[in-house]
Parts: sequence; C-alpha cells; structure tokens
Amino acid sequence: MADTAVPLEAGATRVSRPGLLNRILLHNLPAKIAALPMVITVLVVFVGCTIWTIYYSFTNSRLLPTGKFVGFDQYERLFATSRWNVSVWNLVAYGSMSLVFTLVIGFILAVLIDQKIRFESAFRTIMLYPFALSFIVTGLVWQWIMNPTLGLQGTLRNLGWTGFTFDWIANPRMVLFALLIAGLWHGTGFCMVLMLAGLRGVDEEVWKAAKVDGIPTWRTYVSIVLPMMRGVLITAIVIIGSGIVRLYDLVVALTNGGPGISSEVPAKYVFNYMFSGGNIGQGLAGATMMLLTVLIIMIPWAYLEFGGKGRRT
Repeated sequence: MADTAVPLEAGATRVSRPGLLNRILLHNLPAKIAALPMVITVLVVFVGCTIWTIYYSFTNSRLLPTGKFVGFDQYERLFATSRWNVSVWNLVAYGSMSLVFTLVIGFILAVLIDQKIRFESAFRTIMLYPFALSFIVTGLVWQWIMNPTLGLQGTLRNLGWTGFTFDWIANPRMVLFALLIAGLWHGTGFCMVLMLAGLRGVDEEVWKAAKVDGIPTWRTYVSIVLPMMRGVLITAIVIIGSGIVRLYDLVVALTNGGPGISSEVPAKYVFNYMFSGGNIGQGLAGATMMLLTVLIIMIPWAYLEFGGKGRRT
C-alpha cells in the first residue's frame, strides 16, 4: 500500500524528525548537563554494582572476587544453612510486627496530638528525638536497659522486687521482642510526624460534613481520613520497609545476633560472610536474595501505583 501525503494546513510548517530530536535534546540543556553526574553515578554505582553482585554470586570467590563460575552452588548452600533460614524468618517476623505497630502507634499518636493540645511543639520534639539518634546509639541504650545484671531487672531486684524478670536479650524466645521495642522507640516518632502532616492536610469541611451526617469520629478516621491519606501511608510504608530490609546496626549493637543465632538477620549474615568469613560468593548470594525479595515486593506495588494509572484513566 503506497504512502499517502497528508496536506498541511495554511501557515503550518513541517518539522523533520532529526530537527525534532535536536529540539528535544537541546531543550533545557543546562539542567540536563547538571543532572549528568547523578545519572552516571546511578548507572555506575547502583546498576553496575548490582550486576557485579549478581555475577559473583554464581562463583566460588573466597577472599577476592576471582573465583570460577559454579552455577547455583552458592544458593544451594545458602538455603541449606540453618543460620540463613533463621535470619530470614527473624526478618519476616520482626518486619511484620514492626511495620504494623509502627503504623498503628504512629497514627494514634498523630490523632492525639492533632487535638490542638497545649505544648504540642514540645511533645512533637520529644517523640521525634529518638529518630535523630543512630541505630547504634539506640541499640546500646536499650542493651543497658535490658541488661539482666545492670539494667532494669537488676535495679528493681536491688530495690526489693526480687521476682522481677526482664532478661529478653538473653532469652532466645523473647529476643525478637526486645529488638521490636528498641525499633519502635526509634522510629514511631517519625511515623507520627508523617501521619500528623497528613491529618493537617485534611480539609476542615470534611470534619464538618461528617458531624452533620452523624458519622462517629472513629468511623470518620477509618472510612474517610485514612483513604485521603493514601500518599502519606505509602510514603510511611516505603520508609519503614526500607529500614526493615537493611536492619543490621540495631541487631549488632543490641544483641549481636544472639543468644546463639536467635536474632540473626540477612544483612548481618551477608556482612559476616563477606568480611569476616572470607566467603564473598556466599555473602553475595545472600545479598542477591535480599535484592530479589525487595524487587518482588516493589515491582507489583510500582506497577499498581504508577503503571496502572494510565490504563484506568
């Protein structure tokens, strides 16, 4: 079928494809040049290091990444190691509880502070202060508090309460809850601030209309306010989730993976094998599995959040 020429309207000019491409490339050229170092950094550091990690996870590299290709041997060894399986279970259990409790407690605190209380700025500062500390400091503080000899248990027993027991960091069944307490103390204030910003963005007319319709306050929050705060909730979930996946320094400072391996996490497993155990291939296999887990979670969310909008509109 022969191509047919499309007549141009009067006064219209035909723009050639090379000319259009040049206009796109030259448009806002200073901003593109300024962004070039960031683009190169992303490609080299993030994409390049990711490819390097995945490649050497299929080798038998030990002290240096120079081993030969061994296929899936490192991954078979990884999932046959009880330490890795325990660390994955610990991350799932800790992450589930941390995500839920941080969101719930942060939202409840934000609702309470949103009641126009006195000394609101002081309360916000006090609640947000732990987030300004590093996880190392948080872990050391709570290690002292939970120390069976020098901490809360020892203090109360010295005061006469001899039956008091608070030895969670020495108890394999309770050590995850000790980590959870320290993590909630550290991050709940930041989640509260995010939720408070979302609550302050709700129009006053929404509350007036809910009161006129006789909707209970709790129902207004659950059915109206929370859906309106969808963007804030997604931001909070992403920030909390990223902190959960890279959980390392809090564990090292508070329990160092103990007692035994009862509080091991994947990041500590990877670090120990790469820098202490002299087994780069095994450490990179664990790092690749952590990356794969993040992608499995993030890609469907990113598609539903951004890719699906174009089809729905």
